[in-house]
Amino acid sequence: MNNPLPEIDVQSALEAQSSGVILLDVREKDEYEAGHAVGALSIPLSELNERISEIDKSVELNIICKSGGRSAQATVALNQAGYKATNVRGGSLEWYTEKLPFVSDNGEMPTVI
Repeated sequence: MNNPLPEIDVQSALEAQSSGVILLDVREKDEYEAGHAVGALSIPLSELNERISEIDKSVELNIICKSGGRSAQATVALNQAGYKATNVRGGSLEWYTEKLPFVSDNGEMPTVI
């Protein structure tokens, strides 16, 4: 029997950041630069296997992507590797729609691509 995917909503994920939970954005670099949650760490899903050692296993992780698909994959993989990871339901689209803190790294208005 499979364990259900642990999930959290965007508002709870924002609140969790203040208690030290890392928000890990697994979208590609161009997507992250166009707009991301304030304070999110960027490790694209395509690089996760190579860069997993950059993540402290003792820290809880909330995983975010555009809408929840890639972050669900990353959540499963990280939990199987011994991390405590939770998928952010609705992803960056939901975060942006809820008008939670969102910034870009490219000098333009932040957006979700």
